Amino acid sequence: MAGESVHDAHSVVATIQPAITLLGLGIGAALLSRACRLNPIVGYLGLGLGIGALGFASDFSGPVVAAMAEAGVMFLLFNLGLHFSLGRIRAEAANIFGFGTLQMLVAGGGFSALFFAFGLPTEFAIIGGFAMGLSSTAVVIGLVRERDQEDCPVGRTAQSILIFQDIAAILLLVAAGSLSTGGALAPALGLAGLKALTAFIIAVLFARFLIGPVFRLIAKAGSSEVYTATALFIALAAGWATGMAGLSLTLGAFLGGMAVADSRYRIMVQTEIDAFRGLFLSFFFISVGLSIDPVLLAENWMMAVGAAAGLIALKCAFNVLAGLANRWSVPGSIQLGFLLGQGSEFALVIFALPAIAGLIEPRVASILVTAIAISLAVTPLISNLGRKLAGKLRQGPADKKLDGDDAPVVIIGLGPVGRAVADALSLNGIGYLAVEANAERFEIALADGYHVHQANSGDPRSWDAIGMGKREVVVIATGNVSISRELAPLVQERLPNVAKVMAMPGPAAIEEFEQFGMIAVDAKAPRGTESIIEMVFQTLGRERKLPTRTRAKDLTDEEHALEHA
Repeated sequence: MAGESVHDAHSVVATIQPAITLLGLGIGAALLSRACRLNPIVGYLGLGLGIGALGFASDFSGPVVAAMAEAGVMFLLFNLGLHFSLGRIRAEAANIFGFGTLQMLVAGGGFSALFFAFGLPTEFAIIGGFAMGLSSTAVVIGLVRERDQEDCPVGRTAQSILIFQDIAAILLLVAAGSLSTGGALAPALGLAGLKALTAFIIAVLFARFLIGPVFRLIAKAGSSEVYTATALFIALAAGWATGMAGLSLTLGAFLGGMAVADSRYRIMVQTEIDAFRGLFLSFFFISVGLSIDPVLLAENWMMAVGAAAGLIALKCAFNVLAGLANRWSVPGSIQLGFLLGQGSEFALVIFALPAIAGLIEPRVASILVTAIAISLAVTPLISNLGRKLAGKLRQGPADKKLDGDDAPVVIIGLGPVGRAVADALSLNGIGYLAVEANAERFEIALADGYHVHQANSGDPRSWDAIGMGKREVVVIATGNVSISRELAPLVQERLPNVAKVMAMPGPAAIEEFEQFGMIAVDAKAPRGTESIIEMVFQTLGRERKLPTRTRAKDLTDEEHALEHA
């Protein structure tokens, strides 16, 4: 008996050892990426590729690592669902089902035509082509969150398109499965659509009749552990349910998050799930790096790199064309096109299916998988290029009339707090004009679609051009106390009849600014950004009717550098 216990203990250790090792290596990769000012996603993908190149990829192919990687994508989609209530889906229906369909037809159809031209089998050309039209939910949503773009036009549209792509990926997986069973394609797709509709209806009923009572019961227990367990249960159980129904695990996770989105407990659930989302997503990206064949990359590196470059260039071009066809501006289409210009984790799954891989030569399949993995790794760099290009194009020749010329609110500084205020005003149909002195942050805000102009806010000569005196509210959100000190007496002297809301980066000096007649609020206090937004609406005498994100993120390293530039 003792020998069996020791054997069982060794078996458990051997099972979890790969996950523990990857967790430790992942921490190092994330720290190194931050030190190099790169997105941690690049570090995770590079770590996986490095492990494979050293010949240890098979040591990390166990069920524990695979399950944690799958859980990471599920938690990501659950978090996405938390931001898409039924009201928001109705509001974003045009982007989800209109723009999303258009993007898939242009990008997927373009790759399908290319595969036809190369003489690949018809079944692969259709399924594989549209699989190449998909973008990476995990990578794109991670970038959108890190850049604080969740509520700007580009970020919201990208999320909507990705939702439609997830639905399309389910249909592609069903189509690929029908090839292996020899079944008819049309009935299989119709059954998948019926199942997805049923799952959506169940999620709506669950949200309406069960979420409230369940969480009220949990709240009475007063245990944070129960909140955590419940959040995990909803995310995983919803994915398991749709998986058992023959649908995507990620679709269930998204529907589970959507069910909680309209409740008063959303923030609590989101807080509990965020830590798990980041942890498990690291396993997913490392697994993608492990999927790159180092031998193939060494023998055919020119072909693999060329395929990756072609994939990115064509995908960006197709996406830009879809944006222009959807009547987006050229800068907006470029930024969105480059943001969605990579392959998808779903495509990696589809190309790995025996029924699909068997249609083409193994070398071709390996090169496609490698190209997709490379595109995922360079997405932060490519999307940054598109963002900067869009910012340059948006500057163009100056209009005779400023964007937001008649707006009641001026926002000085478009850091995290300034963006949150601008998002809240936009979602409620209230105009604003923003001013940003920092050139880099100005270009980024332009690329993201904000009504912003570059000007030195401390120079009173620019105030006449902005028309400060005719505004109702001036929001000072520079995030810098010294700059705010320079502005305060000028604002008080020249704008005595304009309400001034000061977003303070901490509790210090609040009383000092209140002496200048300003409404000073600590932006880093609990609900600090929310209080600033409420103060703006209260001063305007407007009711805030639409929900928005109200908590500014912690400043990134880049933003800290900009604050002290």
